[in-house]
Amino acid sequence: MKNESKLDNKIDYGILFSVFLLVIIGMAALYVSLMHDPLNVSLIKPMVSQGVWYVFGAACMVAVMQLDSEQLWRLTPYFYAAGIFLLILVLVFFDRQIAFDNGAKSWFRIGSFTFQPSEVAKPAYIVMLARITTLHNTRYPTHSIHSDFVLIFELIGWTLPIIGLIMLQPDLGTTLVFVAIFLGILIMSGIMWQILVPSFLAVGGLIGGVLALVVFDQGFLIKLGFKPYQFDRIFDWLNPTSGSVSSNQVLSSIQAIGSGQLWGKGFGVSQVYVPVRESDMIFSVIGENFGFIGSCVLIFIYFVLIYQMLSTTFETKNEFYAYISTGVIMMILFHVFENIGMSIGLLPMTGVPLPFISQGGSNLLSNMIGVGLVMSMKFHYKNYMFSRNSETFSSTEGEVYIK
Repeated sequence: MKNESKLDNKIDYGILFSVFLLVIIGMAALYVSLMHDPLNVSLIKPMVSQGVWYVFGAACMVAVMQLDSEQLWRLTPYFYAAGIFLLILVLVFFDRQIAFDNGAKSWFRIGSFTFQPSEVAKPAYIVMLARITTLHNTRYPTHSIHSDFVLIFELIGWTLPIIGLIMLQPDLGTTLVFVAIFLGILIMSGIMWQILVPSFLAVGGLIGGVLALVVFDQGFLIKLGFKPYQFDRIFDWLNPTSGSVSSNQVLSSIQAIGSGQLWGKGFGVSQVYVPVRESDMIFSVIGENFGFIGSCVLIFIYFVLIYQMLSTTFETKNEFYAYISTGVIMMILFHVFENIGMSIGLLPMTGVPLPFISQGGSNLLSNMIGVGLVMSMKFHYKNYMFSRNSETFSSTEGEVYIK
């Protein structure tokens, strides 16, 4: 009984319950979308496939929970190297049919399963940035203009290889997720506002400049690797009634969500056809079936999950874990806001899935690993913010003190 009590104290049931609710909603929404998809020839096969990914993702989550901070610290460079290796490998052994359909060399095919390496590169990237930031703070205990610029360039140096490989696929949506993770960890590092504010203004100016080039001079962006379909998505966002395939997809999604009104049409009802609604546009299924109330409940569950993660982060005194949690939270938040935003026409189409709900195993696996990383804090760590204890261990970089 005593051991069971100790185990209960180590497991964050709030996070587990939130993820469980999202999984149930995801399976229900997938069932409805497949049931009413005229192009779908089988209902059982994709449902079973998604169920297998949920089980595999849960197993990976439990496995990651077993790693304490020292083990995770030592394994991080290998995780990052494995992520880079897979991103290089997919550029050579990508699935030809998927590349022909969507123009991106982003997927492997293993039998009947497809796999997107950039998704599993996300948690590897998160732990690597957390490691680099923690090491930097060990070398520079106090902030200064010089030390903060050193940190920025260090983080950029570890980010560029991944961003460059993903842009070669190309996959702009996934690239933006990595940018969100980068910015979240950078802010969490406590970088001085004298650097942070100009940096954000520069990023805003860069985004504005890219949008201006999309409208007035696409040739320069094409030389940088941008594809015509990416320009089309921005134009469709600015002009949703253009009549293109992606604009019609967004308009259909808006119509489906709006037709659900306050309470929805009821489970299993689908009167508006939305292309690819089982993955990119899964939110339209929830809006049509469960209405405004159901959509708000879903968003509330996401915020509860984020709140639970933040609570766990604030409890721990482990700096390495805190940066990891920040990266995972930014990853999930960006996916939620971008997916829902594009489903209702507020943001451009990027193909970013809705966490734990959209069909597909790669993103689900990435999110489950992220949850496992956050839960490993409570599972292993006993020091809290107001305790006097800290953690120290040796590494190839010398003795690391995690304050």
